[in-house]
Amino acid sequence: MHIPFVDLKQQYLSIQREIKQELENVCQNASFVLGPFVRTFEENFSKFIGIKHTIGLNSGTSAVQLAVQSFISPGDEVITVPNTFIATTEAITAAGGKVVFVDIEGESFNMDPAKLESAITPRTKVIVPVHLFGQPADMDPILEIAHKHKVFVVEDAAQAHGAEYNGRKAGSLGTAAAFSFYPGKNLGAYGEGGAITTNSDDIAGFVKMYRDHGSREKYIHEFEGHNMRMEGFQGAILSVKLKYLEKWNNARRNHARLYNKLLRDDPSVITPLEMSYAKHVYHLYVIRVPDREKLQQYLNENGISSGFHYKYPLHLQKAYQYLGHMQGDFPVTEKVMNEIISLPMYPELTEDQIEYVVHHVKKFHKINNCS
Repeated sequence: MHIPFVDLKQQYLSIQREIKQELENVCQNASFVLGPFVRTFEENFSKFIGIKHTIGLNSGTSAVQLAVQSFISPGDEVITVPNTFIATTEAITAAGGKVVFVDIEGESFNMDPAKLESAITPRTKVIVPVHLFGQPADMDPILEIAHKHKVFVVEDAAQAHGAEYNGRKAGSLGTAAAFSFYPGKNLGAYGEGGAITTNSDDIAGFVKMYRDHGSREKYIHEFEGHNMRMEGFQGAILSVKLKYLEKWNNARRNHARLYNKLLRDDPSVITPLEMSYAKHVYHLYVIRVPDREKLQQYLNENGISSGFHYKYPLHLQKAYQYLGHMQGDFPVTEKVMNEIISLPMYPELTEDQIEYVVHHVKKFHKINNCS
């Protein structure tokens, strides 16, 4: 049996008639950049998140950059975590900010609020909690600390489409939030895409202008912006797929429950924990094991694709040597990221496929006397 890590073709086949019709509509209207199909998606996504504004962009990286850029001046400090995709920190740097890391909680894989306040300085302007793998960070204490120090909060919700924190959708909790619609996301475009969500008219106005060369009106430019516009095709595709997001997220949650149940009796595996405040949407299903490199090799040999999210923490990568961090600076992150491996997870995954994956995880541990 061959089990891909994610299967985008299966999802497409289930909605291809609607997708083809919407793409035809875009072509018939010749509305290829921004325009009515992007506006419709922005309106639909705002209703889904429970927020006033959604501004469609060309990528999730652009979304983090412009959300952060709305609040800082060059050299201001922006706090985030070292266990995230580099897009988070690249975007902070592109916005003119200085990256400051804080460690994570081992249970949630998200920012540890207990370690946050000590990282705040007079130069801190923004906190960027990352809702990693589909589970929101513990936002109440983060927001309380931010309010105390008059610091803004930008959610990195790139992996948390439809996730909830105490009944509120990720993307509605901070002053602004950034989403990615990269194809493999729970809500994925057929190419690059991103968005910012916010209740602030000022932030929405700035982002709309910046994404379109600093312009409200064609050829009239109030400042130097950039080309970060969403394409009409992506807006149309995302509007179709948004109708199915809750169904697909529920399928992911059911798959996670089955994985948890079947892996319960393998003492070498620590399964992901859904925190009491969260509705986890399992963008990724991530377990902790003693020897992930060898497990991945064994799974590959048996037709099972897996991934490391992520292979090395950012503070120890060459790109961030200039920050001066050393091994041991963020011990929870370092320990967790040496143990995690992501198993196949997508809505169309079958029970037989999950059982096959679990069988080989257990078999590997039995062969290697890990249990």
